[in-house]
Amino acid sequence: MMLWLLFLTLPCLGGSMPVSSDPSPGMELVGIVGGHNAPPGRWPWQVSLWILLGRDNEWQFVCGGSLIHPQWVLTAAHCIPGKYPVPQHFMVQVGQVRLSNSNNVQVAIVIRHPKYNLTQKGVGGADVALLKLQAPLIPSNLVNWVTLPPPLLTVPLGTRCWVTGWGRIAVKVPLPPPHHLQEVEVPIVPDEICRQQYRPINRIIKDDMLCAGSNGRDSCQGDSGGPLVCNWRGTWLQVGVVSWGIDCGLPNYPGVYARVTSYLSWIHHYVHSST
Repeated sequence: MMLWLLFLTLPCLGGSMPVSSDPSPGMELVGIVGGHNAPPGRWPWQVSLWILLGRDNEWQFVCGGSLIHPQWVLTAAHCIPGKYPVPQHFMVQVGQVRLSNSNNVQVAIVIRHPKYNLTQKGVGGADVALLKLQAPLIPSNLVNWVTLPPPLLTVPLGTRCWVTGWGRIAVKVPLPPPHHLQEVEVPIVPDEICRQQYRPINRIIKDDMLCAGSNGRDSCQGDSGGPLVCNWRGTWLQVGVVSWGIDCGLPNYPGVYARVTSYLSWIHHYVHSST
């Protein structure tokens, strides 16, 4: 079994986006298992995160993310490599269901959560980061922001929620061209059950983590930073950020997400309005 966390390997897109190699053994991104093509506009907050990597200075897709405000993106801290990230080396693609280097918006500020541990990666917790865009976006049918949950929201057990992304569709199986955004419905797994499932392999499910998924329905390498959303009384709320897991879609190892309610005060400190 392999722990996944960060970088995704994809075939070249448009000739200018080379594959990115896994940065280190056991460090992989997440992707969608058991999903299907998402219709344009269904998840208008979904973005793809691109980073300027390598000696060739070419943009590479590395992670997902979500618009939580006209000018702010929420993603995973482990999607932001390096001790001192340079904002000019990041951009996000908005309003698209197929990966490409069009409709990209430059990032102005990169903020990783201060409690995130660069060595421990996602399994250490606090796996959240904020990206401020250079200019506010104008909402449309294809571009909009997701609502953050109320601080005391507890997602009822068994609630079926949705995760989206461009990641792998099975272990070591990349999403094939044309790299269309995938969606899959996943059940929320009770905290204690998830802790019991991960205990035998000495992985700790912390209080700021949330588990979701079932056999054959999961996020996988390549989806890191993307949103886990639940329809709560008619409104889509983002309850999780894709963080880490063991392989993809295994029956006793649901995907692990950063719990958004644990970081609302930190998010609102920077994002003054989430409307």
